[in-house]
Amino acid sequence: MASTAASAPTATLDGWARSPVTAAGVTHDCYEKGSGPGVVLIPELPGLTPQVLGLAQHLVDEGFTVVVPSPFGVPERASSPGYVLSTVARICVSAEFRAFAIDAKRPVTAYLRAVAADLASRTPGKGVGVIGMCFTGGFALATAVDDSVLASVVSQPAAPFPVGRARQADPSMSRAELDRVVERSRETPFCALGLRFSEDRNAPRARFDTLSAALGDRFEVIELDSAPGNAGGFSASAHSVLTGEVREVPGHPTLVARERVVAFLREQLT
Repeated sequence: MASTAASAPTATLDGWARSPVTAAGVTHDCYEKGSGPGVVLIPELPGLTPQVLGLAQHLVDEGFTVVVPSPFGVPERASSPGYVLSTVARICVSAEFRAFAIDAKRPVTAYLRAVAADLASRTPGKGVGVIGMCFTGGFALATAVDDSVLASVVSQPAAPFPVGRARQADPSMSRAELDRVVERSRETPFCALGLRFSEDRNAPRARFDTLSAALGDRFEVIELDSAPGNAGGFSASAHSVLTGEVREVPGHPTLVARERVVAFLREQLT
């Protein structure tokens, strides 16, 4: 895994096993590596970039079996403004993702639940964890409708795209799905962890307020300061808590956040 103090960790697909997985009427490639408790890592926009792979490899190194679905984008292609825009354009017209819909049951989450259930059936531990980031942040929580998911990491959730107050407060899933997740949080060990930057308009605080009101103390929130003059040196546009903004410098806020994610997954899964 490549990284410097001034850049985010990156990695390649070397050593990852690729296999097409069909579920819920769709087929996507999934990449798997590692041993130990299972974690499904859902890529952020624009796809399975070297920085997303950097996080995936870190989880493997920490002792997890990691499966990374590739529902959009080109695996290993680096992010760029044009690449992001072209991927967003495709997602916006896709019925699988319902990018602007509120109170929506998104078909892609049925696929992700199937991937999580399969991973749980063949890995050690009590269940699996799911990490979603950016556009897929809320999908990690929607997968927890399935009993196989014991931990959801909801990082900078940006779906539905936060245009207007209703979308800003939307939890990225239907009310029925959220009710089921709340029920599971009361009856099982399921917990969720949410991460965002304080000034991130793409992952609005109102969305976290909705989730906190529903899940109470079963939803742990980490909000990193990105206000002017913040100690971490983050810009007001800082967004990718676990990938693009990570610096492997002891004590760096994003490194501390990533360490908490790993500890949270261990606590929940083992």
